[in-house]
Amino acid sequence: MSNLYRLLPSVDSLLGDLSDDGAYQSLPRAFIRELINDFLVLCREEIKAGVITDKGELNYSRLRTRLDAYLKTHTRPHFRRVINATGVIIHTNLGRSILNRKAAEAVWEACLHYSNLEFSLDTGKRGSRYSHVEELLCRITGAEAGLVVNNNASAVLIILDTLAKGREVIVSRGQLVEIGGSFRIPDVMTKSGAVLKEVGATNRTHVKDYEEAISSQTGALLKVHTSNYRIIGFHKEVSLKDLVKIGEGHSLPVIEDMGSGNFFDFAAHGYHFMPEPTVQQVVKDGVSVVSFSGDKLLGGPQAGIIAGKKEYIDRIKKNPMNRAVRIDKMTLAALESTLRFYLDPNVAMREIPTLRMITMKSEELGKAARKLRNRIRKNIKYEVQLSIFPAHSRVGGGSFPEQDLPTHVVGIKSSLLNSEQLRDRLLQTDPPLIGRIENDFFCLDPRTVEEGEYKILCDALNQAFEKAGN
Repeated sequence: MSNLYRLLPSVDSLLGDLSDDGAYQSLPRAFIRELINDFLVLCREEIKAGVITDKGELNYSRLRTRLDAYLKTHTRPHFRRVINATGVIIHTNLGRSILNRKAAEAVWEACLHYSNLEFSLDTGKRGSRYSHVEELLCRITGAEAGLVVNNNASAVLIILDTLAKGREVIVSRGQLVEIGGSFRIPDVMTKSGAVLKEVGATNRTHVKDYEEAISSQTGALLKVHTSNYRIIGFHKEVSLKDLVKIGEGHSLPVIEDMGSGNFFDFAAHGYHFMPEPTVQQVVKDGVSVVSFSGDKLLGGPQAGIIAGKKEYIDRIKKNPMNRAVRIDKMTLAALESTLRFYLDPNVAMREIPTLRMITMKSEELGKAARKLRNRIRKNIKYEVQLSIFPAHSRVGGGSFPEQDLPTHVVGIKSSLLNSEQLRDRLLQTDPPLIGRIENDFFCLDPRTVEEGEYKILCDALNQAFEKAGN
């Protein structure tokens, strides 16, 4: 055993060898030294435990191959790309909506160069960062004014803090929703300084419930779009139009939290999904202020978008909290690029990945599944069973709950790994491949996989089975 220890090279010799390797030249030398030392500690532990017993395993070339694999694992970013083959389009855990390439290029430009973020090219003086998107927002939605903050929770917070701090906000009991991460609407209201006043029952709320609840302490009426769940059966709620009438009768602002905002009228384009209001319709119905996310159905970057009547938006813009929740230049660049597509809904459907994936037809996905299966069959190095069968995708992100999107998936079975083992192995590949398990098959849904990712997907499968073979 002591002879095996002596065969291990020194840290300095390995560091010197790696210094000529271009793959590591951009990394801090002290960091690489630390990793090499950790690797050698691991080797000593393996000798001590009897894992390494043959001096051939300590041959320099074999050690160097192991060291390269160790360094690759420990130097890659913790936050990195994955292949989403789950069929969930707006996957909250996988980054929600992906950007159109032009939007990504706009972010690249904003990062690499100086910009007119808060500089007016017309006057040569300081400008507003919101001016880059406000006109677009108003043109698309029909609102009088607009504002963008860092996410929709912030949007709701600053709206309530501005318009109803210290006063009652009336909301239907059935709309007091909780979204991901135990995040609840009542908690946001409490933080804003507004006082929650519930009306109606969980499943039924009437106009008279609002009318009877209004007092001198009322600051606003709030409608929360329950985008991540449905009440089915004996159910009634007050429409936005009726709520606006109540608000106008008592000189109260009406606020709507849409959650997953939507600019695209799916029904008008022949897609008969479960009802999902558009921002344009909400504005047309007379809402005072509406807020929604930028990275869900909109298909843009994470943002909280606020639109509505100018008198209220101007007050929100002046709230000191606005500086704490404002968007950065990268978000602004991506959002402006995304919004421009909505000037023509047909272009938006074609160019925005989220809309394109939602509107893919089952027949189109069947062809994609066959193409993916054939690519896997041609490139996989191991014995596997490949099947294609009908299944369903989901929109995700709290949008269109319970809306099944017909698809076809490629199912994989192998004697080397069962479906759970394959799923776990694929989490460790580079990049990781995320799928789902159905009927004991590990399934890949082509709805959320671009054809340009097929080769990477095949490489990931080979990596997973290679580890199983070893």
